[in-house]
Amino acid sequence: MKHWTTRSAILAAAGFIAAAAFVPAQAADISGAGATFPYPIYAKWADAYKKETGNGLNYQSIGSGGGIKQIKAKTVTFGASDAPLPGKELDEAGLAQFPMVMGGIVPVVNLDGVAPGELTIDGSTLAKIFMGDIKTWDDPAIKKLNPKAKLTSQAIAVVHRSDGSGTTYNFAYYLADVNADWKSKVGFNTSVQWPVGIGAKGNEGVAQNVGNTKGSIGYVEYAYALQNKLTYTKMINKAGKTVGPTSEAFQAAAANADWKSQPGYGVILANQPGDNSWPMTAATWILIYKQPVDTAATGEALKFFAWAYKNGAKMAESLDYVPMPAKVAADVEKYWKAEIKDASGKPVF
Repeated sequence: MKHWTTRSAILAAAGFIAAAAFVPAQAADISGAGATFPYPIYAKWADAYKKETGNGLNYQSIGSGGGIKQIKAKTVTFGASDAPLPGKELDEAGLAQFPMVMGGIVPVVNLDGVAPGELTIDGSTLAKIFMGDIKTWDDPAIKKLNPKAKLTSQAIAVVHRSDGSGTTYNFAYYLADVNADWKSKVGFNTSVQWPVGIGAKGNEGVAQNVGNTKGSIGYVEYAYALQNKLTYTKMINKAGKTVGPTSEAFQAAAANADWKSQPGYGVILANQPGDNSWPMTAATWILIYKQPVDTAATGEALKFFAWAYKNGAKMAESLDYVPMPAKVAADVEKYWKAEIKDASGKPVF
């Protein structure tokens, strides 16, 4: 596990951004709310941006569902979601949407004697665990994938998100893609009817619950697994290869994404082909009004996102996120100029 010096620094940065959510925003502060998936990197960017410009980011890490609600209620300048809105919903709400960064969702477990990366799981088995069909750790399906692991008859405690979550959307989308029963019985959305398990709020909540519960399994964004020193698993990808969660594996999954193929760049990266692809790779998106009420605030937000595209790649990589390719970032900035305008039709950015 690498980058621990940098990861320690992110906790300090996270303290800044968390504090900002509970104090009145300053005039120059940028207000946003939503996904917990990108919270660690938004915190790191916010800290660096404030030091460089003096402008702060007042971001509430409340889950994608909350972010969508807040931007539609116009209580924040931007919303953040790991579940892209479809073109029709974007048009009806008058929202622009663009991807900000990519990362990986990982299964995490709490099993005595099992270290990070020592356990391997495939999508179909993962779906059966979260449906409650596989109830103990020594189930034949798990043992077949891990013949050398010391697995006991300990009961599996499933931990899932309780809030509207883009992480859940991507996780459930993947399970629906690899398991027909999951697709027909549970499906995918930011919230689903979980067959079993206990709910926790945010990536933070799932990470804490798994860390405190013996025999548990959950799913979190990779940075949360590392920050909380959780035991993540390897996975079998679409090509049948065993892969670990690494920046290279996330990049491999994102390599062939056709971002302009969907309205608002809403491309799902789950279960991508390729020997090296991590199967639960995901992007996270920003939602902002095409004709904002407060053009000055929107302009400041877009300056921050442009700064992050230009200056934030190394910071993203230090936390095992995948920055958006430069060509995509350049295209997004053209999209801003074409779509996000004041009442007179003048581009805000």
